[in-house]
Amino acid sequence: MMYRGLLTIWAGLAAFLPSVVADCDRAALQAFSDDYVAAHEDGQLYHLDNIAENFTYLENNQTVEITSGIFFHAPKIAHRHTIIDTVDCASFTELIITHNVSDMVDPYVIGTQIRHSPGDLSVYLIDLIVSTTGSWFFNSTQTLAYAEKEDWGVIEESERDTRETLKLAADAYLDMWSNASAIDAVPWGTPCDRLEGSVYTGTGLPTDSCKPGIPTNNNQAPNSHRRYVIDDTYGSISVLCIFEHLQNAPDSHEFRLENGKLRYVHTITITSSGGFGASSQQRAQPRLWGGPSSRSRRTIESR
Repeated sequence: MMYRGLLTIWAGLAAFLPSVVADCDRAALQAFSDDYVAAHEDGQLYHLDNIAENFTYLENNQTVEITSGIFFHAPKIAHRHTIIDTVDCASFTELIITHNVSDMVDPYVIGTQIRHSPGDLSVYLIDLIVSTTGSWFFNSTQTLAYAEKEDWGVIEESERDTRETLKLAADAYLDMWSNASAIDAVPWGTPCDRLEGSVYTGTGLPTDSCKPGIPTNNNQAPNSHRRYVIDDTYGSISVLCIFEHLQNAPDSHEFRLENGKLRYVHTITITSSGGFGASSQQRAQPRLWGGPSSRSRRTIESR
């Protein structure tokens, strides 16, 4: 039901997507992203101006009223990372939260795409993937520790990959579950670090790899209904999608490429983690897939 509902929503919103390539104002898109973050921190919506009449708000692929969503938790944002897509008039923001403004434990990791209409830049869609205790490998304290060690800075103009290269890389990666040949199409880099919930493949060595745990079963249902935000300035692409093979789990993958090679992957997946993500915020470890007798440790990417 949720899957069909999201398809209906996006069919209606398709008419508002940019039909021609035209740069939107980066500063304006960044300013609204800043207002969006301020609205989270204050738990107030008055920060959000220029909302379109056809506005839609999604949390975890479901349409909800923005007044009943995550905004009113008033979190203390520990980490914020934003990319801007001046071609498709959109932004993506990753937020990592461990406590609220009252300093009470209130953990979340949120990935948000915001879409603007070309011309007046009115906001017609805010689309969030919101993870919290009980989500896959959730532990926002550990996620924060890993994320803060990474460098997602601006890439020199002469060294930037094209939008097409970024999209091909992201699609190849997300195709691995349903297409065995996609593995060879991924531009694997070394070092490469994947932050899957709060589980990290890197150890800080130049040999770090994102390959551990990649899918070995390539005949699964696809990762579908992909929504993209691409910022070649940062070598980054955000993809929100549906993991059909995980009972249509809402998912966010963000990728960074450097010199045409995969450098970082961040994932947020809204599905049960088998008890991980306890309120004690203990570090999540990959569970033994297939039950306690299994000897193979695998993350979600191996499914």
